[in-house]
Amino acid sequence: MKVSEIREKSNEELANEIKTLKDELFTLRFQNATGQLQNTARMSEIRKTIARIKTVITERELSDKN
Repeated sequence: MKVSEIREKSNEELANEIKTLKDELFTLRFQNATGQLQNTARMSEIRKTIARIKTVITERELSDKN
């Protein structure tokens, strides 16, 4: 997910997106532990997307304070 797509969403939508991504990451970790995971790059992709979303949320919070 690109940052421009993230910025278009509301904070509620972003919170739901983070929850969904964390659930998927949890599933991928189990698949990796049992040797069933095919695409290991997806794990880092999800972690980076979560970080991007959290960064946008923090930017919004800081801009609201000023």
